[in-house]
Amino acid sequence: MSSHTATDGSALTREDIHAWPKAELHCHLDGSMRLDTMMKLAKEQGKREVLPADSVAGLRDELRAVEQSDTLEAYLAWFQYTLPLLQTEKALRRAAYELVEDNAKENVRYLEVRYSPILHVEEGLSLDAVNDAVLDGLAQAERDFDITTSLIICGLRDRFESASMRLAEMAVEYKHDGIVAFDLAGGEAGNPPKGHLHAFYHARNNLLNLTIHAGEAWGPDSIRQALFYCGAHRIGHGISLRKDPELMQYFANHRIPLEICPSSNVHTQAVPSLEAHPIETFVHSNIPVTVNTDNRLFSRTSVTEELWRVYQHCNLDASDLREVAINGFRYSFLPYDQKQSLLRKTIEDFPLEASEETPLW
Repeated sequence: MSSHTATDGSALTREDIHAWPKAELHCHLDGSMRLDTMMKLAKEQGKREVLPADSVAGLRDELRAVEQSDTLEAYLAWFQYTLPLLQTEKALRRAAYELVEDNAKENVRYLEVRYSPILHVEEGLSLDAVNDAVLDGLAQAERDFDITTSLIICGLRDRFESASMRLAEMAVEYKHDGIVAFDLAGGEAGNPPKGHLHAFYHARNNLLNLTIHAGEAWGPDSIRQALFYCGAHRIGHGISLRKDPELMQYFANHRIPLEICPSSNVHTQAVPSLEAHPIETFVHSNIPVTVNTDNRLFSRTSVTEELWRVYQHCNLDASDLREVAINGFRYSFLPYDQKQSLLRKTIEDFPLEASEETPLW
């Protein structure tokens, strides 16, 4: 089936979705490595003991256990296999480049990558050296592929706020050199967003975009803190929003986007299954929803695959899914003029009869 025949409510195929222009707004660098790259880096760096298997096939099998993670914290523990391999400029540059290449191969035209530089200084790199290496990898990939990229710096919930403040300062320092936003990531339980209030004030006061992981493994109060204490412009995950109808209406009224990562939400036990995912409720409540991968490696997924899984399991029709895909461009952190230009081109590349009816906002 042609990709230009199935966006008006008729049936979609996975090939249709693969051909769509897409955006990815929630993708962690250290959770999106290639398996073969992990094996090669472990060998080059003399760190074979870091990995739980001695072959790509074995590593693939071992990582299937991610699906049995019983908490968000258990899911995050899997990063023990990637972070030790990403402590050199060469490795960081390579991981960033390959992530962009993988996205470009499935017609992702805009990619926001996020990571926390503080996790990559264990072997002596400075924060600036880490960040420059990642930006170099992204920039080289942009030159080689038809894709636009941006970088988001993550503070960490389980660190002292002084660490988040240093990362917020760094994000501000690079805001004209590829950094578009500041984020807060990590285990939610016992680590509320308001514990990092000053870091977010610094970022906001310097006119940086803000997105915060919230409502993934904690209730709506986490989302309220992210919005009303820290000033978030987008919310990462936000699954528990469904428990607060009044707050849901606020999201709809104020066009606050959710960065939904369906497979990851299942793997972290934020939802018991894709069929139980509240994405349908959010979409049909007029909340701006985007669909993202979170971690391509650990959830064994891609943007195409996530949209396809939603279409198969979450009771959204082709028209709904198309709007979700376009939302990835609408709610990007690109400068307004650049975003509008990319959005117009994206809509033009969907079917003419549908694009005539699609507002930019």
